[in-house]
Formats: sequence, C-alpha cells, structure tokens
Amino acid sequence: MKITNIISGKASAEDMPLDANLRPRSLQDFTGQTKVKENLKIAIAAAQGRGEPLDHVLLYGPPGLGKTTLAYIIAAEMGVNIRITSGPAIERSGDLAAILTNLNSQDILFIDEIHRLNRPVEEILYPAMEDFALDLVIGKGPGAKSLRLNLPAFTLIGATTRFALVSPPLRDRFGAVYRLDFYDQESIETILKRSASILGIETETKGLTEVARRARGTPRVANRLLKRVRDYAQVVANGVANREVSDEALAMLEVDATGLDETDRKVLDTIINKFNGGPVGLDTIAAAISEEADTIMDVYEPYLLQLGFLERTPRGRVATQLAYEHLGLPYNKEKEKPPQSTLW
Repeated sequence: MKITNIISGKASAEDMPLDANLRPRSLQDFTGQTKVKENLKIAIAAAQGRGEPLDHVLLYGPPGLGKTTLAYIIAAEMGVNIRITSGPAIERSGDLAAILTNLNSQDILFIDEIHRLNRPVEEILYPAMEDFALDLVIGKGPGAKSLRLNLPAFTLIGATTRFALVSPPLRDRFGAVYRLDFYDQESIETILKRSASILGIETETKGLTEVARRARGTPRVANRLLKRVRDYAQVVANGVANREVSDEALAMLEVDATGLDETDRKVLDTIINKFNGGPVGLDTIAAAISEEADTIMDVYEPYLLQLGFLERTPRGRVATQLAYEHLGLPYNKEKEKPPQSTLW
C-alpha cells in the first residue's frame, strides 16, 4: 500500500507533534545550513548589543528544510516572543492590523507562505516594516480620514517556497534574505541520530545511513521515514533499526535507494515513454499522471532537478540521460523527429 506524500517536505497534521518534539531550540543544536547560521549569529549578536530588534528576515527554499524552526530559534536567541501565522490565514487588512497592534517591543511576527498574502494586506505591511506605523483610513467618501498608529519596533520573519512570487516591493523591505538548501547526507544522519535518541529508537549506524540516503536532503522527510522504520522494526523485526530492517521498511513504502517514490518515477516515465523524453509542459505532465501541477512543482521537481534527472527548458521539462539510466531504459540522444506533413 502506498503511503501518500511520505516524501513530501510539506507539513501534515501527523507531523505537528513530531516537529514540536524534534525541533532544535538553539542555533548550536541546529544541524546544517552553516552559512545561514553564521550570518544569523552575527546579526543576532549585533542587534542584542545595540538593544534593537533584528532586521526583517526572509527565508526561502523547498518545504521541510527548517524555515519555521529557524524562526523559533531566532526568537529564543533574541529572548523575545514569537507570533505565528500564514499568508492564507490573513484574509483582510483588519486581521493583520489586529496582529500588529498586539505585538510587544522587539517581538517577532512569523508569516509562513508569505507569497500568498493578498495585495491589500501586503500594502499594510509596507509602512509597518519601514516606519513601525500602521496607516488606516476611517470612513468612506469625502469624509474619510487617514490615521497613523505607531507600532512597537518588531521583526518580521517571512518564509516562502516560491521566492519569485514574493512581490519586489515586499522583498526589498527585508534586511536579510537567506536561501535554505537541501542537506547533505552527513547532516541528515546527524539529525537522525538526534531524533532517534529523543524518540527512544534503538538504531544501528548503517540503518540510519539507509534512511538518510532516501531522505531527499530534507529533515522533515528523514524524521517521517524514521518513524515508519521504527514501526516496522517494532512489529516485524526485533525492534532494532539496522540496515536490513531499514531496507525492508523503505521498500514497503516504495521509496528507492535514491529517495524517489512512485510519483517521481511516474513523472520520469511519463516524460520518457509518452513524450519521447520531452520537452513537455508541466500541466501536460500533471494531467497525464492525475496530479496537481503545483504539487509536482513544489514536491517532486526540486529533488529531480537536484539529482540531475530533469531539466527545465523554455519549451518544457526534459528527462536527462541519468533519468533513463535510473529507470533502466536505453538512452537515444537522437530523438525521433515528428513526421513531416506532405502536400499532395
């Protein structure tokens, strides 16, 4: 039986308690993203030394890499409160105004999926970020009056998986912009060792290595797979997550040695066998495998691109030679040309 979205970096309801228990509490405990951590350490120390709020921070990258975790850590390192919300949750300008007016000095407001803020709400943020002020219009028509409310100095931390969809006026108001990249296997193994210790899972190094190889460079996916391996070891094996147990558990989840699941393979197979390797448009691929185009773009494409199995071109997606080799298919560099029409 296929487990839906086991390799997705997006958080699910099942992940909430897991994330809360496994989330590191300080930059020292946070594994990976070395350059981002070094920059944040300096920025936090400088802000604390001046007694000022931290500059507004924008974190972007694929889901599951630790953007929300870093927001919590920044609040903890600064010793301030954090208010959590998301772009889709703020439907009206009044919703955002209520949140901003309830912040205390140097508090942090974290907005996940900030690219999904609607334009009227986003425009409320501009003076709030620049001048710590809230511009309101009271009344309508000729009798309308403009009112400016002063806000406490605060820090906005925005997170997005679609950096290109953040409007330039909003993007320019962030003092620091950091990209989070996929983690290397060594970092994922370190994260898994810590998670196994917290969860009380008896493991062997080679067992964790097998999980790390399939984690797609994403901590959330790694922890999710670790839970499934724990369940398998408990029920089928002797409770120890060794290499054999990890292999068997992950094979049942249809996650192969490179971390690809059934949908990844469907995407590649569709491009290669139905469209002669590409180029083919994203919407066409989505229709062919009965999947949402946004899901393919956010969940599957980033990792396939990282592995070099897929290329984006102006004309569409193209499967590479590595993709053919991974699926065990012959690679013919000379693509079949479409038949030319003949005029009689």
